[in-house]
Amino acid sequence: MQLVINTRGAYLKKEKNCFLIKNDDKSFEVSADKVDSILITTSATISTDAIEFAVENNIDIVFLDFHGNPFGRVWHSKLGSTTLIRRRQLEAEASVLGFNLARGWIVRKIDSQLDFLKDLKKNRPDDKELIEPNIAKIAELRENLAGMKGSLDEKRGSIMGTEGMASLNYFNALSNIMPDAWKFNGRSRDPAQDAFNCLLNYGYGVLYSQVEKGCIIAGLDPYMGFLHTDNYNKKSFVFDLIEIFRIHVDRTVMNLFSKKQVHEGLFDKIPGGLYMNKGGKAVLITAINEMLDKDIDYNGRNVKIRNTIQMECHSIANSLIK
Repeated sequence: MQLVINTRGAYLKKEKNCFLIKNDDKSFEVSADKVDSILITTSATISTDAIEFAVENNIDIVFLDFHGNPFGRVWHSKLGSTTLIRRRQLEAEASVLGFNLARGWIVRKIDSQLDFLKDLKKNRPDDKELIEPNIAKIAELRENLAGMKGSLDEKRGSIMGTEGMASLNYFNALSNIMPDAWKFNGRSRDPAQDAFNCLLNYGYGVLYSQVEKGCIIAGLDPYMGFLHTDNYNKKSFVFDLIEIFRIHVDRTVMNLFSKKQVHEGLFDKIPGGLYMNKGGKAVLITAINEMLDKDIDYNGRNVKIRNTIQMECHSIANSLIK
């Protein structure tokens, strides 16, 4: 499970073999055996004993900023695996393997978007005409991408351009079927311009921390990207790999709207956009944790979604050193 600290003034410390969380007059304990990671989303205090205890148990501590973006984490200082993986990762960026991996991640992302839209069309027959044109366009883009050949240096812009056009059609379809009060005009970030993007951005922030953790454990360099080029302090490889998994957050957010669990009280207005308040974070993080613990088919096995992230990272690392 992911232990979430989202109450201002909360205090986290170690108590025997447990984490003890205190807030005002309330307190509760959580066994370290049940915790995979600790997410701190607001002003809180954590003891050095709790930090050491988390490190000893391979529990990473992730800090999210105002918009849900990870700005720091506490993790053990050892490399996740052999340095050879990082060397091969650097070499792969200029090879056919790197091109095939990068193109494949975006093809998989588009496939998952198509599957979701087809599910929505099936379950919402009244919205069929609103969705079908976007499905057709995305399918065309997907085929163009799957047939693309070349090197990353030659085709990086084409791959990302195709992904951008597919996402434009995808989010247009999602907006079209939303109730009028919740329709949105494309993607917006920092700050979000609407409730849908506000939830989506924060959900992606939580997902980033999961993908970065998977990279570290597998021995992959989070900063050495294929599609997203190198930049100072930019975790380019995490940005690459998260594309495979965004669909899980998309489905979670749409499900919250479908179940009418989203209301204006979950958001506060800020200059230029919206901010998700404590109540909104509680609703979304609960839904995301339930999603991450859900079993799905992964290579013929029933695996929790959070574990597929780790397995995917190990699979990539193995492909690099074979």
